[in-house]
Amino acid sequence: MAQKTAEIFDLQGKATGKIDLPAVFSTPIRPDVIKRAVLAIQSNRIQPQGRDPMAGKKTTAESRGTGSGISRVPRMKGGGRAALAPFTVKGRQTHPPRAEKIIVKNIPKKEAKLALTSAIAATAQKEYVTGRGHRIDAVVGLPLVVDNAFEGLTKAQEVEDVFSKLGFDAEFTRVRESRNVRAGKGKHRGRKMKQAVGPLIVVADGKSLINAASNLSGVQVTTVTNLNTEMLAPGTHPGRLTVWTNGAIEKLATLYGESA
Repeated sequence: MAQKTAEIFDLQGKATGKIDLPAVFSTPIRPDVIKRAVLAIQSNRIQPQGRDPMAGKKTTAESRGTGSGISRVPRMKGGGRAALAPFTVKGRQTHPPRAEKIIVKNIPKKEAKLALTSAIAATAQKEYVTGRGHRIDAVVGLPLVVDNAFEGLTKAQEVEDVFSKLGFDAEFTRVRESRNVRAGKGKHRGRKMKQAVGPLIVVADGKSLINAASNLSGVQVTTVTNLNTEMLAPGTHPGRLTVWTNGAIEKLATLYGESA
């Protein structure tokens, strides 16, 4: 099979050369495996819950049975207040969360690696990227590889200008227009606003770029070594619009070059 290549673009949006893509970009795309891997990652963030097994049961309440002209709910001795039953004041819960419940989903290492390499390959497929809702009509190419000078940017305005020259104006408009108030009680729990997911920038080592792009809506920056399946497939859907630096592609070849 012929070696795949991609054009390298400078900060002005002009092609300056080509780079051989590592074999990982030829990995078969497996949405089912990607979904399992993302759910496994998300399950590790769930906070375990549990209740005291005796909660609501520390009472003298007992049912008085029939014949008294009152309901048969348990009532406290020395008084008539109902207790213990699930629907009574300070009674036990009907089906409380159990601390021993297993909430973490595990996935084999080989399957997790296949999910990651498959998600990487999906970033180069137009049908998967557009299927997620990204607007890429003006984007210069997929996979989008930018010169290493991109990692040296220190200001958010500089990063935004580069994105504009690479054809991301429509994508950023989509992200900004999607921002709205969340429906339901989640708005009272520290997550009032929600918005669409924007581009992902993968760098070899760009600490300054991570700080510079932190204020851009929907943009996320990560290094190749910290890349995971959820970043590449938010919500379990592969094909996130991804920008790779030249150095990131070279490092990707050393890490996952034999995956395809």
